[in-house]
Amino acid sequence: MTQALTATSGTTGRDWLQLLAACLTGILIPLCFTGPAVVLPSISQELGGTAVQLNWVVNGYILTYGSAMMAAGSLTDTYGRKRVWLVGLALFVLITFSIPLAPTVGWIDGLRLAQGLGGAAAFAGAMSSLAQTFHGPIRTRVFSLLGTTFGIGLAFGPLAAGLLVEVAGWRWVFLATALIGVAGFLLVWVSATESRDPDSTGLDWPGALSFTAALSLFTYGILLAPEEGWRSASVLGTLLASVVLFIAFVRLERRVARPMLDLSLFASGRFVGVQVLAASPAFFFVTLIVMLPGRFIGIDGLSALEAGQMMIALAAPLLVVPFLAAWLSRWFTSGMLSGVGLLLVAAGLVWMGQVLSGGAGPALVAPLALIGAGIGLPWGLMDGMAVSVVETERAGMATGIFNCVRVSADGIAIAVAGAMLAFLVQGGLLGTLVAADPAVVIEAANRAALGDLAHASALVSGERALLLATYDRALRWVSYILAGSSALTALLVFALLGRSRAHEEVVPAA
Repeated sequence: MTQALTATSGTTGRDWLQLLAACLTGILIPLCFTGPAVVLPSISQELGGTAVQLNWVVNGYILTYGSAMMAAGSLTDTYGRKRVWLVGLALFVLITFSIPLAPTVGWIDGLRLAQGLGGAAAFAGAMSSLAQTFHGPIRTRVFSLLGTTFGIGLAFGPLAAGLLVEVAGWRWVFLATALIGVAGFLLVWVSATESRDPDSTGLDWPGALSFTAALSLFTYGILLAPEEGWRSASVLGTLLASVVLFIAFVRLERRVARPMLDLSLFASGRFVGVQVLAASPAFFFVTLIVMLPGRFIGIDGLSALEAGQMMIALAAPLLVVPFLAAWLSRWFTSGMLSGVGLLLVAAGLVWMGQVLSGGAGPALVAPLALIGAGIGLPWGLMDGMAVSVVETERAGMATGIFNCVRVSADGIAIAVAGAMLAFLVQGGLLGTLVAADPAVVIEAANRAALGDLAHASALVSGERALLLATYDRALRWVSYILAGSSALTALLVFALLGRSRAHEEVVPAA
């Protein structure tokens, strides 16, 4: 790919430095997903914290990052792409350096929420700046390289985090991430040029605030449900408020002259199909990146480094398969390849569910690799399809919506999968330990869902075997439910995108 890039005329060394800065910014995202998932047991051992507080170490960043992405994209057009990029990285670096100094898990949760805001601004600035710097066919290859960087972070993030925990302690997982942010900041400072939309009339504040609040409340309500129960007033009130705010957002966007989100795009079935495809890796892949390290460390007894090594089987195919998908797209449509990939993911999830009870070992490598290979097929084709289903003049907004859906889905998917696992464990324990205090059983179930079997066993003494059996059964059902959802998503992709090709000439809007 490097040879293909350097062969393109009209670009300068400064442009390539800007691309490197964008890649460093892009790799921060998977590191912020995978690192905390690996170090969570170490944080719990040193700082304590409830199951809910520990969950927010992972989910806090994802919640604010995904919710703020669309608003951050609009800010780049209004206030300057380089400026937003630099401000976002500066905030991200300062917050990330502060996390190792936090005295409690609650403090880490608050800092992770702020860290997500900085990450959203930085990534939005990077994406919009690259779109202004590179044009024509080279832009496709540039964004493909950025996607490969993301894959590298997912593939080797757990391993790097595990190695840092073993050698230097959990705090260095955050310190190393912050240092990458510092390098990115310096490169942006010297390489990026300022640009903004000359026709911008300012940020659509009502739309930005209502959308961000709606998505945040929806995700928060799902995260709150395992602790409070679906029937609690706080959960129902939060979810109802999110629905009201989303309805308000839709009404607002229909009235403004320059909406943050052009809702007319959703009249196209192909455009809707691309958004479905954008969300699929979050539910069928990223959830595993977050959940499995807890299983490997807390249940199977692996070290953080060994857990990171196991995760390579899941994520390493992303380094190869997207390029294979691009090659296969010469003979098969992108929609067809993406649907086939999701069917492979479904098969891998079923296979994983069948062998998980045997613990982390060689039997897990093949199903994890099948899941990674399956998700790699749409991974290398989605970005091209995102702009191929709209007219050229709407490609910028289409890309913004696509990236917002892709990132926002991560927070929602992790919240849904985590809540599903916790409820299944709760149901199994409450149905058996009828004489125990329900509040204690729920806390033990939430601990077990995090993979923290030691603390869960201490809460319900003498029931370690029951906890393990209940957890195994719950995780197996989560795998099967995700497998069924992946198969249904594949059928939907076949129906909506079966004839779509990435990088083809754009078609008129439907």
